[in-house]
Amino acid sequence: MELLKEYNPYLEYKNGELHLEGVSLKALVEEFGTPLYVYSASYIKDRFNAYKEAFPEALICYALKANFNPHIARLLGELGAGADIVSGGELYLALKAGIPANKIVYAGVGKTERELREAIEADILMFNVESRQELEVLNELGKRYGKKVRIAIRVNPDVDPKTHPYIATGMRKSKFGIDIREAEKEYEYASCLENLEVIGIHCHIGSQILDVSPYKEAVEKVVSLYERLTEKGINIQYLDIGGGLGIKYKPEDKEPTPKELAKLLEPILSKVKAKLILEPGRSITGNAGLLLTQVQFLKDKGDKHFIIVDAGMNDLIRPAIYGAYHHILPVKDEGRQLIKADIVGPICETGDFLALDREIQRVERGEYLAVLSAGAYCFAMSSHYNARPRAAEVLVDKGEVKLIRKREDYGYIFAPSF
Repeated sequence: MELLKEYNPYLEYKNGELHLEGVSLKALVEEFGTPLYVYSASYIKDRFNAYKEAFPEALICYALKANFNPHIARLLGELGAGADIVSGGELYLALKAGIPANKIVYAGVGKTERELREAIEADILMFNVESRQELEVLNELGKRYGKKVRIAIRVNPDVDPKTHPYIATGMRKSKFGIDIREAEKEYEYASCLENLEVIGIHCHIGSQILDVSPYKEAVEKVVSLYERLTEKGINIQYLDIGGGLGIKYKPEDKEPTPKELAKLLEPILSKVKAKLILEPGRSITGNAGLLLTQVQFLKDKGDKHFIIVDAGMNDLIRPAIYGAYHHILPVKDEGRQLIKADIVGPICETGDFLALDREIQRVERGEYLAVLSAGAYCFAMSSHYNARPRAAEVLVDKGEVKLIRKREDYGYIFAPSF
């Protein structure tokens, strides 16, 4: 029970059955089917407010890529969140969810001209620019629109965030940003472009960071750049230090808090007059969510056991591409014998698994499992592989239940073609 609270304080077993915010998960799957994503609104609110308390003067821009459900975006917007976006679709979502354009920052190495135009027309707070060519294109578009386009340059501080290499974004070999050693030259160049207004510095070192110490090195480098640019008369109004705080996936993980990050950075930022921007995503929604799935078959190959469920890599691809760990529990806890099994999905790929050699209670066909830490980069990365409709999503809020995305059907997948 205590372990569950470490993942999410609103998650508990009652009379041997798993509940979230007082709602029976078994009742939810009986009503909405499986696979099913379920999110805790109270947890999301708590996590956002923890950032506001730790950084009261900062603009907290929720990273929509983590979970782009419109209801969650609207919930965070109502709490005062801005948006960190990386596509035209996320710009559309942020505006539709009621997030003001002057709270939207736009990163990404491959923004198309159409996406740039849409963001200029929306008059977003600033673009986090990732290359000299992007500076030049934005300047040309600014001339076309007769306005100055507000920009920051994303600098790459060459800091090892001690996370999975696929989600480490602040090292020299990464495709993201401009080498911090070249940054002054790029800022001077941008300042000479007629239709750009240089207002910020952006830095993002990676995702799922459990040790906050790499932030210290990165922010020290950014502040040093800020001081040099200020001396040259470049008016930096915003310091965007990105997101990346990790969450508890494994039982032994220690989850860092916004307060710990604030305490680490306070001495470094004490003399900085620019407004701070943070871009949390996973740390707000990750442990708000569960993926519920039904056991379809059990298969034993001698001493090798398989639990075959109806959620696969099309629903949750993180284990397949990152070797990511998600804690998995039976929805009904009956204290049964523990076995070691691979928990696998229905997709025609050997890499279609949710867990390998995982110790879990022996379950029966028709029972349900709950995959924890599924509120970020799970539905957002889902697909139609094997022509499988994507899962439904439900939001629970202090006992109230809301269907926030209907389950797709075959007609939805093939509608453009038939």
